[in-house]
Amino acid sequence: MTHDHDLVLRPTAAQTEAALNPPSGRNGGDLVVETLAGLGATTVFGLPGQHALGMFDALRRSDLRYIGLRVENNAGFAADAYGRITGEAAPLLLSTGPGALTSLAALQEAAAASAPVLAISSQIPTAGLGGGRHGYLHELPDQAASFRGVVKSVHTVRTQSQIPSAIEAAWKSALTVPHGPVWVEIPQDVLLAETAIPVVTGGDAFPEELSPRPELTAVAADLLSRAQRPAIIAGGGVVRADASGKLKELAERLQAPVVTTPGGKGAFPWTHPLSLQSWIEDRYTTDFLEDADVLLVVGSGLGELSSNYHTFKPRGRVIQIEADLGKLESNHPALGIHADARLALQALLETVSVREDETAPERVRDLLSRVGERIAAQELTLEQDVLASVRRALPPQSPSFWDMTILAYWAWSAFDPKAPNTMHSAQGAGGLGYGFPAALGAAAADSTRPVLAVSGDGGALYSIAELATARQYDLNVTWLIVDDGGYGILREYMTDAFGQATATELTRPDYVALAESFGVPGVRTTPETLEQDLAKALASPGPSVVVLPAVLRMFAPTHLG
Repeated sequence: MTHDHDLVLRPTAAQTEAALNPPSGRNGGDLVVETLAGLGATTVFGLPGQHALGMFDALRRSDLRYIGLRVENNAGFAADAYGRITGEAAPLLLSTGPGALTSLAALQEAAAASAPVLAISSQIPTAGLGGGRHGYLHELPDQAASFRGVVKSVHTVRTQSQIPSAIEAAWKSALTVPHGPVWVEIPQDVLLAETAIPVVTGGDAFPEELSPRPELTAVAADLLSRAQRPAIIAGGGVVRADASGKLKELAERLQAPVVTTPGGKGAFPWTHPLSLQSWIEDRYTTDFLEDADVLLVVGSGLGELSSNYHTFKPRGRVIQIEADLGKLESNHPALGIHADARLALQALLETVSVREDETAPERVRDLLSRVGERIAAQELTLEQDVLASVRRALPPQSPSFWDMTILAYWAWSAFDPKAPNTMHSAQGAGGLGYGFPAALGAAAADSTRPVLAVSGDGGALYSIAELATARQYDLNVTWLIVDDGGYGILREYMTDAFGQATATELTRPDYVALAESFGVPGVRTTPETLEQDLAKALASPGPSVVVLPAVLRMFAPTHLG
């Protein structure tokens, strides 16, 4: 009798011939790109460097598309966005030492946002590994140690035969929920040496699914079915799991109002009768959620932003579905369900009872009305008009990428993303410079839709060099730069705290002239003409820049007492 595990796939005659007589002129770098292609990669991001030249030389012998950015951190942001948009592990090719370390901030954002990035770095020659001080260029005593606290897994290669397996293992790690960045490092001599290892023709790195424990979902379904005032907080895990449809079905079955976190934007339809939208930093919303007798938290760790700066104190029973064990019950005791959001929501749908509650839509309308009245009392018409102009100008299915800037903080609460997986920001780790290079990565993932990037002038200067990248690859990104002459949100924070701001004012260039010097069309707009100018730029193929000189203000916080 033959068992499935006894079956062995036999190579074809052609495969055997290719294995016994691999083509000449290949090196360790070819094993890298062949493995990536075998796993299904089509596009790689990166920046070459001396120790990594073996990888980059191999690219010209492969069918992989290369998008080269001007700064490693920006290349990491581009790979992050590519991973968010496609759900695939985005390869990021880097050099040793300074090149590798420059990517750390981007990898921290990818980790915080669970974006699958496969970073592959060169290393000093094998003889230099082990912590001695040999004086190699770019040498670090332990390069991998710099990444262990940031990425999901670290894989150090020492021989060519280890390359395919290490990259496969890293690929699987990046795509196992929770998704995230991983790190592979390969010594210079291993990449450069000619190889007799057969051409890598395929890969098997399908991640295992993270299913919920049925006894826990049974309890959760019972609690939700018997709840008097259920409510749902939907985080980024819903978007990443492509579970928005299941969330909507469950909310309707339970008549449970839903609020989305900044990372969960688009997880629930904005204008749905049960939608509390994203006003999660508002005390009225906090009170509403605290009043729920059963609160279902899906794909969120209830961190700083999602808990209104840790002022949220639930009084009812909390059910938390979370793929990241580090976030499960880390802030509030709960019935913790360690699972992928899609699988857990499906399990609940199979067992939960239908609730009748005609008051839920009315309570949602009342809450949104009170939030609106609070904002209206603060005389923030300019900010609301600017955000509304952006929404009207941006096509409904087009993705947008927001830097850490005041308009983005407004967008976290007040912007309707129109569709799941279309609005992304750097709110995970909170570093500057994310918006524009991330938008370039999204445009590389899907060239059929225009992509919007939004930055302040401070964040724009982090990634201004990528105008050259946008032009070189003709990427369809419109970059809105809100120019207020400084770090606007820090100016507000310092003025509120100390009475005046220090180190927040910036001498800035003429952004329109600067864009045009890269061959990228630019236009200076006003709040009154923003919608028209932005829509025109988005409708024009290729990169463009729209500059809005404006000083925007934040709405008043509600977590300070």
